[in-house]
Amino acid sequence: MQRLLTEEGSRVPGIPWAEYPRPQMRRAEWKCLNGEWSFRIGSGLPNTIRVPFCPESLLSGVSAPPAAGDELNYERSFRIPEAWAGKRVLLHFGAVSRDCRVAVNGIPLFRQENGYLPFTVDITEAIRPGENKISLKVIHDLSPVFPYGKQSARRGGMWYTPCSGIWQTVWIEPVPENYIRQLIIHTGSDWMEAEAVGITEGWVEFQGNRIPLCNGKAHIDVADPVLWSPESPYLYEFSVRTAEDSVTSYFALRTLTVETVSGIPRLCLNGKPYYFNGLLDQGYWSDGLYTPASPECFEKDIIAMKSLGFNTLRKHAKIEAEQFYYDCDRLGMIVFQDMVNSGKYLFVRDTLLPNLRFQRRNDKRMHSDWRQRAAFLDAMEKTVSTLGNHPCIALWSIFNEGWGQFCADDCCRRLRKLDPTRFIDSTSGWFRQRESDVDSLHIYFTKLRLGKKRGRPCLLSEFGGFVWKDTRHSFNTEKTYGYKVFKSREEFVSSLRSVYTDQIAPLIARGLCGSIYTQVSDVEDETNGLLTFDRKVLKIQPEEIADAAGKLARAISAGEPM
Repeated sequence: MQRLLTEEGSRVPGIPWAEYPRPQMRRAEWKCLNGEWSFRIGSGLPNTIRVPFCPESLLSGVSAPPAAGDELNYERSFRIPEAWAGKRVLLHFGAVSRDCRVAVNGIPLFRQENGYLPFTVDITEAIRPGENKISLKVIHDLSPVFPYGKQSARRGGMWYTPCSGIWQTVWIEPVPENYIRQLIIHTGSDWMEAEAVGITEGWVEFQGNRIPLCNGKAHIDVADPVLWSPESPYLYEFSVRTAEDSVTSYFALRTLTVETVSGIPRLCLNGKPYYFNGLLDQGYWSDGLYTPASPECFEKDIIAMKSLGFNTLRKHAKIEAEQFYYDCDRLGMIVFQDMVNSGKYLFVRDTLLPNLRFQRRNDKRMHSDWRQRAAFLDAMEKTVSTLGNHPCIALWSIFNEGWGQFCADDCCRRLRKLDPTRFIDSTSGWFRQRESDVDSLHIYFTKLRLGKKRGRPCLLSEFGGFVWKDTRHSFNTEKTYGYKVFKSREEFVSSLRSVYTDQIAPLIARGLCGSIYTQVSDVEDETNGLLTFDRKVLKIQPEEIADAAGKLARAISAGEPM
């Protein structure tokens, strides 16, 4: 296997990811705790690790990665700034995978079992003057009871190296006794409502105006509204203040609806049919795995994909750091967000038979482990709570290709109560039930087509997977995984253009509302990305596909076959 560094990975600073990690609720005072931590696997020898990179990654500095089920022990000393005296102190973790127990100065404080979601620990009562110590014990057992994405102890093909332990930013901040714990933002085409959880009194400052909070809520009507879209990603800034606390945030105005246009159900953005021209985004990097070397890596991926004419990323089997969603908000990239899968995967049931068109299955008894079901539903609720303010997110995917699927109709109804403003893809690929906003298809090995549920908008939520492998920038030079392999870049480019102009574009007039090509980048053995794993080679240039992307946009606006 080749050791591949991204450009950013060759110049990681002493304190990586030192940017403020919560763009939608920013406070002035905080302290980053990334950098060098003490680290030990089980009862092994003490070592060091570079946080927030997982021990399996090159950037962590750990030479021997852990095995599934090993106990990871982290320690880090820190001091509380004198200016924070008299305030409560919150310790934040962006994500730790998976079963994490937190102690401060030897006092056990918190346990988190979901490896993808942020969590906060109030450490006020445990800290002392002078030096303090954080201790973490983490077990990453790849249990199918909990979300695990595409991690596997036996990586290869479409399964990837696990990412255990701390993999997002660790930080502390001071807050008053009564503080703003969360912002919940709802918007329409010309209004915004903000709810400040944790307080009842205070005010919102917006465009020079002060709007008082009523029971923690404020409603704002926006004059001359500018609607958000990938072509015009306009953001409005505002702040919420009390006598003791202050946070700044932002919102965007946009609507998502299903409308019938010329007898065809369409997914609409801001009241108009919109074609969601997208890519599958696994969120893996060659040197940091789950964590890119720097936040700028998110921006570079988004800009590269926009340059090729894409406007949507399907964030697959993973939840990113909030910086990713902020970058999509400000740069104009729609996100289809997956709920991270759990449950046992079976190749014959979940992949082989469905690709032979055996795609009907009653899911009420599928994955009947009540612990897995409870963990999944808890994760779904917290995913919506964590990411729901971001205007870039247009669609939630609940289950993908049957992995962990159970009672999809009930899950859809539950999700719709949590968030009635976005599209829902209940069963991406197959094993569809009754409740969903879209008829969602995965097609890799046959000619592209529309689904049979003609009363719903049709979404081709996965297709493509074409492979052209640049061995200079490939993780595995011997093994190649993908769905159609080309020997030359010219053949690869020609076939990619053809699938859009000859197959995708004609389907738009008949009802296709979006397509998700596999994928943004190569991931380990899987070399079907438009970028190499190290992000150093873009396999197709903007001028080579610009006319094809333009045809898709014209097809959806004209409603006519190409």
